[in-house]
Amino acid sequence: MRAIRALSAALLVLGLAAAPAAADASASASPSGDGKAPAQAGTSFRTATEIEQGRQATANGSTGDYFYWSFPADAGQRPTVHATVKLPQQHTTQTWQVDVYDGLRRRQACQYGAQTRTAAAGAASVDLTCVLRTVRAWSEPWANDPLPGTYYIRLTVVGLASSDLGLPVAAEVRADSKDIGGAAAVDGSLAKPLVPGIAVTSQKDGDDDRHAVLSDIRPDGGWSSGWWSDRWVWTGIGAILAALAGIGGYALTRGSGRPSRVPPGV
Repeated sequence: MRAIRALSAALLVLGLAAAPAAADASASASPSGDGKAPAQAGTSFRTATEIEQGRQATANGSTGDYFYWSFPADAGQRPTVHATVKLPQQHTTQTWQVDVYDGLRRRQACQYGAQTRTAAAGAASVDLTCVLRTVRAWSEPWANDPLPGTYYIRLTVVGLASSDLGLPVAAEVRADSKDIGGAAAVDGSLAKPLVPGIAVTSQKDGDDDRHAVLSDIRPDGGWSSGWWSDRWVWTGIGAILAALAGIGGYALTRGSGRPSRVPPGV
C-alpha cells in the first residue's frame, strides 16, 4: 500500500509539472490577436512579408509574380502552410505551386499535401497545402532537417499560357503548427535560431545590447530551442516505476528472515 501511495503522489506531482509546459507549447502556436493581418507580399526573400502563425495574410498581384511571406517555427512544431489563389473569371489552365524554405534558404520538402495543383480553365480558385517535417532542435551540418528559425513561403504560377500572363489574382496564405512534443526531442540545440541577421550585434553605452536582425518576428514566449519536452516527464515516471518495482520485488523475496527448514541434526 505504501508503494501504491508513493506512486500516486509521484504521478500527481509530475502531471502538475507537465501541465504548464504543455499549455505554453500550445499557446506558442496561436496568434497574438493584436494588429492587422498583412495585406501584401514581398517579391524576394529579403522583402518577404512577416506573418504570425495562425493568422491569415492576403495579397493582390498578377500571374507571373512571386509572392513571399515569412513566419517563425520553433523546435517540436510541425508547420503546415495553406495557400489559396483566387483566379480571374476568364483564364486558361494554370498550375500553381507553394514552396517553403528555412532560414538558410534551403527548400524543405513537403511531408504530404498538395504542393502543386492545376486549375482548369474558368476555375474560381486553387488550394495548395504543404505539411513540413517536424522542426528539430539540432541536426548534423550535412543534413537537411528543418531547424528553428524563420521560414519562407513562396507562391507562384509554374505553368500557364502566354495569354494569361499579367492577369490579376488574389492570394491568401496561413501558417499553422502542431506541437509534436517529446516524440521529436533530440539531445542538442542550436546556439541561435536560423533568423537572418541574428548573429549581427552592436553595443551602445556598454550595457545595451541590440540585435540587428532582418526578421523581428518570433514565437510567443521566445525561442525555446528544444530545451524542454514531455520526454523529461516520461523519463521521470519510468525512473520512479523502476525504483518502486525494485522495492516491491525486494519486499516480496526477502521472506521472514528465518530459514524455512531446519537442517537435520540441529
